[in-house]
Amino acid sequence: MSRVPPDNLVIFGPDANCTLALCPVEWSVYQYRPSLAANITFIVLYAIAMGTHLVLGIKWKQWFYMSFMMIGCMFEIIGYIGRIIMYNNPFNFGGFMVQIVFITSGPVFYTAAIYVTLSKTIKYFAPEVSRFRPELVWWIFIPADIVCLVLQAAGGALSTVSQGSSQTGIDIALAGLSLQVVILVLFCALLGDYLWRYFRSGNVSAMGRRMRIFFGFLSAAVILILARCAFRCYELSKGYRNSDLITDEGLFIGLEGVLIVIAVFFLCISHPGPVFNDAMTTVPGTSQSDAEK
Repeated sequence: MSRVPPDNLVIFGPDANCTLALCPVEWSVYQYRPSLAANITFIVLYAIAMGTHLVLGIKWKQWFYMSFMMIGCMFEIIGYIGRIIMYNNPFNFGGFMVQIVFITSGPVFYTAAIYVTLSKTIKYFAPEVSRFRPELVWWIFIPADIVCLVLQAAGGALSTVSQGSSQTGIDIALAGLSLQVVILVLFCALLGDYLWRYFRSGNVSAMGRRMRIFFGFLSAAVILILARCAFRCYELSKGYRNSDLITDEGLFIGLEGVLIVIAVFFLCISHPGPVFNDAMTTVPGTSQSDAEK
């Protein structure tokens, strides 16, 4: 069958009129029907994670952490609903726009939750060993996260409006993802340096099982998100139309879906509530209002 659609058929964009009854799936932007089972599974998992973060956030009064994590989960759910729409019609412009914007942007909120957590961790546990003040995490990483979110959302929206042909839209989204990678690498370096100095300071002898779980799963979540962002950068660098990566659903499921959903559950396990609740009773000068931020 010809790869060139007839003049009366628009394969993608706001005016798309192709359906599976009229056009082969190979003419669609992904060249496949997104897996219904995989997308439903991710929606269910993110719904469970969102409910878990709601319960834990209310229990431990971690409002910022809870809010960022729940917004991120909601973004993911909306994005995977978009992919279900594309299962029904791979040529659906609305479905593509929804999933490309929301799935791409969702992890930005998880990193924001992680940055807030690191700031509080430094404040409560041996701030004297840190090379930087806890407030710098708020002043540097959170604004950078907002810039990443704006760039990724704007680039995705511009690309979809232009039917995936806008190099400007691709470049903007790629800039957002690349900035997120750079920020995460810097964050990993700062986190690693803080943990190394913390362990060498003698505080490690007082570190209980809960703290080890907290630091371990928090660090693992950061690495998973970093790996995902690196993959999406490489994928997007190939563009939407002439990329073998974008047409490989297995890679998307493994390096986007699986990595991020595991990171989200790791961030449930490393929830800061129990850790900072203990800090209120062990760290002089720590107040209830501080722990609830």
